Amino acid sequence: MQMVELSTAALKASVLCLGGGPLGSTLDEQASFALLDAFVDAGGNFIDTAKVYADWLPGERSVSERTIGRWLRARNLRAQILVATKGAHPDLATMHRSRLSSQAIVADLEQSLRSLQVEAIDLYWLHRDDPKRPVEEIIDALQAQMQAGKIRAYGCSNWRTERVAAAQAYAQRRGWPGFVANQMLWSLAAVEQHALPDPTMVAMDASLQAWHRRTVLPVIPYASQANGFFQRLADDRLAGLNDASRRLYDTPQNRRRFARVQTLAAESGLSITAIVLGYLRGQPFPAIPIIGCRTLAQVEDSCRAADVKLNAAQIAFLEGEREE
Repeated sequence: MQMVELSTAALKASVLCLGGGPLGSTLDEQASFALLDAFVDAGGNFIDTAKVYADWLPGERSVSERTIGRWLRARNLRAQILVATKGAHPDLATMHRSRLSSQAIVADLEQSLRSLQVEAIDLYWLHRDDPKRPVEEIIDALQAQMQAGKIRAYGCSNWRTERVAAAQAYAQRRGWPGFVANQMLWSLAAVEQHALPDPTMVAMDASLQAWHRRTVLPVIPYASQANGFFQRLADDRLAGLNDASRRLYDTPQNRRRFARVQTLAAESGLSITAIVLGYLRGQPFPAIPIIGCRTLAQVEDSCRAADVKLNAAQIAFLEGEREE
């Protein structure tokens, strides 16, 4: 699998990132270890998780991080793996109250370090934003942790265009690297911000996409395969899609995109997975899709498509900007 260097942080990341959401929760530890092993065997080295993953379920807190930590220790792979995790998420019972004070950031970071059993986190994401808090205060807190050696680089997740731009401008004025990447909800399946189930989430939109074209800041989108929406349509398995994802993705626009996916698949011989991931990989700025795999077959399918990058004409066709 090819590698991408994330800005000046000298972080060499595989072109696909394995999402850690199901690890240790919907997948038990044995199945989680097997999934992680398969991803590494396929050439992947980039794993994304969060302190809050799967705290909405009963059982061990921060179980995804803890499972990854136990796997890293059992396999002795710390030096080979790029570990990313997210903190500063609101408490699940009070999602309307942000947690982006420097104290909250440090507390979450310290817990993640313990859970992952590492001395430093390669890429530390802020899981949410608080538009009422000055970006200067937030960047100062992250930079202090970077200078303390607890994180190697930092990024933002679910931030709007103007906030990312303001944070980057402040970091540049201070001579600091700032965010090395941005994580948002984005896939070939188009979504509208107002349709998102959680108002603190941010989906890629025209403004954010234009900003990334100008700055070439890497993006690492979550839900990059839209919960398998296009593959489910092809396999007549849409009934298995959960209600929230159905409301988000099953729209007339995405049905039209599915028809174009089928046309492109027939013309090119590419699989649906390759087209969905290649759509992101072919953007005019670095994009590393987070793959949400739950089975070994899904890991293998995604990794086979890792090096596919659609060209501009194919992307325009899928988006409906070019006639069929």
